[in-house]
Amino acid sequence: MTLSWTEGNTVQLLINGEEFYPRVFEAMGEAQEEILLETFIIFDDKVGQQLQRVLIEAAQRGVRVELVADGYGTGELPDAFIAAMTEAGVRFHAFDPQPKVAGLRTNLFHRLHRKIVVIDAERAFIGGINYSADHLGDFGPMAKQDYAVEVTGPVVAQVHASSIRLMKPVLAGPKRVKPVTKPAGSVRAVLVERDNRKHRNDIEEQYLQAIRSARKRIIIANAYFFPGYRLLRELRNASRRGIEVTLILQGQPDMRWVRALSRLLYNYLLRDNVQIHEYCQRPLHGKVALVDDEWSTVGSSNLDPLSLAFNLEANLLIKDRAFNQQLYEHLSQLAGNHCKTVTLERMIRGYWWRAPLIFAGFHLTRYFPRIAGVLPAHRQRLKSLQPEVSTQGGLREGNT
Repeated sequence: MTLSWTEGNTVQLLINGEEFYPRVFEAMGEAQEEILLETFIIFDDKVGQQLQRVLIEAAQRGVRVELVADGYGTGELPDAFIAAMTEAGVRFHAFDPQPKVAGLRTNLFHRLHRKIVVIDAERAFIGGINYSADHLGDFGPMAKQDYAVEVTGPVVAQVHASSIRLMKPVLAGPKRVKPVTKPAGSVRAVLVERDNRKHRNDIEEQYLQAIRSARKRIIIANAYFFPGYRLLRELRNASRRGIEVTLILQGQPDMRWVRALSRLLYNYLLRDNVQIHEYCQRPLHGKVALVDDEWSTVGSSNLDPLSLAFNLEANLLIKDRAFNQQLYEHLSQLAGNHCKTVTLERMIRGYWWRAPLIFAGFHLTRYFPRIAGVLPAHRQRLKSLQPEVSTQGGLREGNT
């Protein structure tokens, strides 16, 4: 895969909802022609309600607003919440909406996990932050630690084209906004996607290439860490050749089974001096990494089977020393002040009873791509929703 790196971009790191929401809502409030928004989760809380207000105001002043939300992640959004937007002119689309069976949601896999906003085809936001109050510090001890970037410059044309491709089945009318391609800064950047058609392994391959090329350091901060065998092997090999390899993983997980799976892989990495830190201040939800002094990535893709083999994901790759240094200083501060360091001595305690689980976990990562390959391909489906508020509740799908 050959990437189309663009020159002349600006990239601003946004840490947690405290930095992300003010910037993205301000940009939406300044939109003149078009807002394209993709997200996994919208909740009917103070963040979701602020998003609702900003989008309604944009639609009322004539801005084309196209919103795609995942049918699983946003499956509990009330009818009235959506109706308020659609009645104002916001076009709301659900990705793969499925009915519940025995009260349970059935669309567990192949989710729209991307978090993208494109404003007037000249400004974009990409990262891992959903529209929910649990990304704000005042949510309490379970507030998530997460990241996004705001970008301008020629790379926005790639992000805009990607969103248009995703939304094409439900877009109304011929109106198109021409992307701004003039330089805005000095950063090299490129959008990398993962889907179930032409880009099945693109994000994983970029991680592998960056790790193999490392000469100094690798830092990966990832919420759900259960990657395939190739990535594990490359991390171990990098450490063996003298590269400083640091992993920042969940120490206060929002789902305990996630940390349990990750820990099955610790011994394999620790034996070759990979440094593992568990972040304990709040649940880690970020998906960021850096290699050496220039390469960085921020996006929606975890390093687990869902993100690497099933979900629709989007990461921005960045080549810029200043951005890399900013991210390095932040992650180093996280590792040094808010993490517990995992040692091999600690992990081999009770090894005798964990050994079968470690063996199973390791070989699951080794053969999972082959297992996933035999599963039925997912048919990407978007539905424009026209909700009716009734005593029964539920969403009525439109004709699109």
